[in-house]
Amino acid sequence: MAGTLAGYLFIFLARICDVSLGTMRMLMVVRGKRLYAAGIGFFEVMIYITALNLIFSNLKNPLNLLVYAAGYATGNYIGSFLEEKLAVGTVTIQVITMRSPLELTEKLRDKGYGVTVIEGYGREGKRHILQIILPRKRGTQLRRDIDEWDCDAFCTVFDARTTQGGIFLRKGK
Repeated sequence: MAGTLAGYLFIFLARICDVSLGTMRMLMVVRGKRLYAAGIGFFEVMIYITALNLIFSNLKNPLNLLVYAAGYATGNYIGSFLEEKLAVGTVTIQVITMRSPLELTEKLRDKGYGVTVIEGYGREGKRHILQIILPRKRGTQLRRDIDEWDCDAFCTVFDARTTQGGIFLRKGK
């Protein structure tokens, strides 16, 4: 099969699938979701071995290797794209705004966000740091809400591997 157009296409698509699954598997490992990682890994290696078998069955054909490498590169791109779209996990977003941070805190709380205010000191004196922990897929909406208040607000985003307790988002908001 390798050496035909269908063979090249199979190698290319198989490599995209297994590398994308590998990206998702690593994401699950980092997020502490071992069971999901194991399941994804099972399918990833099945696809990988099948594609590799086609490559080793005809090592004299350099186009096989080229298609294999192109599938790998494309799989990295697609895997990172999928990871971004799935937005699995929880993030901590810290916000520093010069525009009435305590009023912004109340606005965000009214929208259902759990906000903790921390007092910090910067080069120009005392500042309020707003800390919000939320599901990663809601981070884009939070950023829009902050930008409506102050498009120059300083925001940092951290992955939170595990969380327990607290207020993330009130239901219905």
